[in-house]
Amino acid sequence: MKLLSDAGRKAPKVFTGDEHAFEKMLRNEKLDAVIIATPWEWHVPMAVASMKSGTAYTAVEVSAANTIEECWDLVNVYEETGKQLMILENVCYRRDVMAILNMVRTGLFGELIHCRCGYEHDLRPVKFNDGTTYYYDKGDALKMGKDAYAEAQWRGLHAIRRNGDLYPTHGIGPVANYLDINRGNRFLSLSAMATKSRGLHKFILDNGGPDHPYANIDFNLGDIVTTMIKCANGETVIVTHDTNLPRPYSLGFRVEGTNGLWYNDGDMIYIENKSKVPDEWDDAEAWIQQYDHKFWREKGQEAEGGGHGGMDYIMLTDFFDAVKNNKPVPLNAYDAAAWSAISALSEMSVARGGSLVDFPDFTRGKWIKNKPFFALDEGFPMDSERMLIHTIF
Repeated sequence: MKLLSDAGRKAPKVFTGDEHAFEKMLRNEKLDAVIIATPWEWHVPMAVASMKSGTAYTAVEVSAANTIEECWDLVNVYEETGKQLMILENVCYRRDVMAILNMVRTGLFGELIHCRCGYEHDLRPVKFNDGTTYYYDKGDALKMGKDAYAEAQWRGLHAIRRNGDLYPTHGIGPVANYLDINRGNRFLSLSAMATKSRGLHKFILDNGGPDHPYANIDFNLGDIVTTMIKCANGETVIVTHDTNLPRPYSLGFRVEGTNGLWYNDGDMIYIENKSKVPDEWDDAEAWIQQYDHKFWREKGQEAEGGGHGGMDYIMLTDFFDAVKNNKPVPLNAYDAAAWSAISALSEMSVARGGSLVDFPDFTRGKWIKNKPFFALDEGFPMDSERMLIHTIF
């Protein structure tokens, strides 16, 4: 409200009070776009309601869906209504991630063979916070009271009930763009395994004590879940979910092809016959500056201070550009379904001892002829070999 008033804008109507407030808003307001940023279980019902209401553009936070049925709901309603649905995967808009996209498309890494990614982030304080904030006191002990239920009421419950990769899209979104998933390539199958669950229980005992209400809960979510995916064009992808143990943040990107690779954890790149010293890493920054994406070349200064290092600003600018100019969204319902499906499919595989599980083809065969679309940069055109592949398809 303050942001709007400071900008001299009229205060918006507020719809709240019960679970039907969102539907009331859709019935009573003519909206250009809807952005959904709610707990996970509300993503699909709200997105479906928004599209069915006639709203031309709907954007939904990650992960977009929790079950295969929900993934199909997003795709089916999108196809039935013709209304645009975008998954708000901000990491696809991170500066280094977008520069790597230019490098991939120009053929710097050669033909892609293997990628790694994940969500490796200590979320223990987030899963059990005081409802407003989470932080460490001067003694580095987490302030976690007995009433610390706010986010645990939804995010923590997923860790109790489920065992799989609960949050795959931060990692898989950029990798899917590198591999042209749904646009000349697709995910075929996956296998997943989970470790034992120890991190959350230990965290509660260490910070809340044995009398804490959660001290006797059995968490189903393995501390580390590893998923391997096979793609139609022969590539493999390893996705890691690691949120219950002490560790620094990382998305663990690695993009490897016939000419070289990018290793995000060390911010390093090696390109055969182009790196400074054979068999030794280059610092990635010089390469990123050389291949900086036009979004960051043109709007990098504006994005400074924006959420998550500016990538939220770049992402929302791209979404609003589609809304204003009546264009297809850059990351659509098929992307939302394919990326989010990793959660449910990994749960199935873990429950079956790591057995192979087939991916649904949410595009119903359209992936064969679809062309790459996301964030095309005319300054770095696609190399001839990649163009040939898509021309053949």
